[in-house]
Amino acid sequence: MDRSEQLGEKKISSLLVRFSLPAIVGMLVNSLYNIIDRIFIGNSVGALGLAGITICFPVMLFIIAFILLIGVGANSLVSIKLGEGNKEEAEHILGNAFIMLVAVSVVISAFGLICLEPLLKAFGASPEVLPYAEAYMQIIFCGVAFQSIGFGMNNFIRGEGNPTTAMVTMLLGAILNAIFCPIFIFVLKMGIRGSALATVLAQGISGIWVVLYFFSRKSFLKLRFKNLKLDIHIVGKITSLGLAQFVQEMATSLVNVILNWSLVKYGGDIAISGMGIVTSLQSLVMMPLFGINQGAQPIVGYNYGAQKYDRVKQTLKLAVLGASIVAIAGFVIIEAFPKQLVGLFNKDNVQLSEFTDYALRVFLVTMPLIGFQIIGSNYFMAVGKPYPAAFLSLSRQVILLIPAVLILPVFFKLHGVLMAGPVADFGSFVITGIWLYRELKRLDDKTNLNFALNKI
Repeated sequence: MDRSEQLGEKKISSLLVRFSLPAIVGMLVNSLYNIIDRIFIGNSVGALGLAGITICFPVMLFIIAFILLIGVGANSLVSIKLGEGNKEEAEHILGNAFIMLVAVSVVISAFGLICLEPLLKAFGASPEVLPYAEAYMQIIFCGVAFQSIGFGMNNFIRGEGNPTTAMVTMLLGAILNAIFCPIFIFVLKMGIRGSALATVLAQGISGIWVVLYFFSRKSFLKLRFKNLKLDIHIVGKITSLGLAQFVQEMATSLVNVILNWSLVKYGGDIAISGMGIVTSLQSLVMMPLFGINQGAQPIVGYNYGAQKYDRVKQTLKLAVLGASIVAIAGFVIIEAFPKQLVGLFNKDNVQLSEFTDYALRVFLVTMPLIGFQIIGSNYFMAVGKPYPAAFLSLSRQVILLIPAVLILPVFFKLHGVLMAGPVADFGSFVITGIWLYRELKRLDDKTNLNFALNKI
């Protein structure tokens, strides 16, 4: 039995642990890129450096959105093709995804470097913060291709049934970043530029590692030169299936821009710096949720393609349970030790510490609900239904959150800015629950139909 066939035969709980655990580690490691940067910048450059990194965060999400559009969309398609037993078509998709990632990276780098200053100003950079944000993003934009290949192609390592190697790839980049960062910042005195250079170099080495894997004997799917010619039909399918994740990341980027504007208006640069710490700590909880989701995705996709709907439902239920446990545990830890966690980023600025402590308690109050919403919305992407997935992602990131960010501060000032997140989380939790309930009823109908046909 090859690795992909195990997705349709082995015990669901064992598969989910096997796929999710490395994915959780990988996603946590990925979040450490930003967290390590912010810890070192906060303790060397100070609050303005933290604000600069925070202003850059929506730009980074903009980049990641295009990577996920291709990587996640193509991986969903690959999982379905493997479930159908069509390895050749899966490799064709893999090759097209690689070329798409490279081409998009070149365009993003050129656009970012040409439009850097007006882009950062539009994203909320004040005159005091702008030099720090520019110094950071100039180097980051030069290394977009490394990030795209390393992060985007890593989806396929997991999707073909090799999550441990996918985890090692992420670990490699994070460990190198943690080594390079203090050397460039403190030893070579490069400040915020050193942080960016450390990130790019680590991502470059990780990207080379991933490419070599798909030319090696270890990979089930091969990166073949004959598949590196773009097929418009495949490009369209990849884009369609990756649309939900793309929209979610772009919406998150837009929300962060609007959030930055409101934070500057009602709280100044200190509020920007504090929310940078809040989102860093939030990502430590969110990334494991995305890891569980990534671990469940190939299992759901394969079994849906193989018409094993009972296994699809079981995977979904176990993934929701695991994500909810992680979200609740993260919430309890953050609420119990806010001062200690904030102190990792900056111990000297009392005003920054007081605001961040307050922001953590308000902004993350509905964190226990997020696990269900993430797994539920991304389930539809895993089964090749991009439009419901996009709608449910938008329900949290755009339909509810943006109006909340714009309206609540009018009445409650800075407190209203912080309350926008919990309001959107609760609303999207309810909408996702209703939509997912209807989908599970449809799966029951399909299961009963298959059972009746098998008896004839």
